[in-house]
Amino acid sequence: MNSTPLALHHAPLLHMLYSAAPGYFALLGSRVPSLCEVERDVEIALLDPRRRLELLHDADGELVGSLDYKLDYPQAGDVTINLLLIREDRQSQRLGEQAVRDLEERLPADITRVLASVLGDNPRGARFWERLGFEFTVDARPVMTWYAKPLHARLHDTDPGLSVASD
Repeated sequence: MNSTPLALHHAPLLHMLYSAAPGYFALLGSRVPSLCEVERDVEIALLDPRRRLELLHDADGELVGSLDYKLDYPQAGDVTINLLLIREDRQSQRLGEQAVRDLEERLPADITRVLASVLGDNPRGARFWERLGFEFTVDARPVMTWYAKPLHARLHDTDPGLSVASD
């Protein structure tokens, strides 16, 4: 899974992705946002230095989804996934799982927990996060439920404290 930071000029691509996932918006009881609404949302998101918006591409470079997350939120050491969206015609192909795993690998070493919300009554969304090792954390129904996953200390080859035992 490849990700590209989203800039304002990418708003039409994000709008296209939203249009390719109308079931998500129907689940929330809303319509797919207009291009103007998406442009405004992207503008606002880009003003927050902790917020990251990314376009997701499969191994062939095809645009398949988007990822919206915020670093150090709600507290330092947390990252909150606001939205992981995969086009409906590409769902159930493990692309969402790939996107989350890729994000976990790319996060700064000081991030110790990932949180994700499931909006509305969405048992499929809840099962998705649970399959990835997230645990139910906060019940804010009927609006949403929260899931969290601790990230264990990650050692990198460049870590000077890394040592290898030998016989």
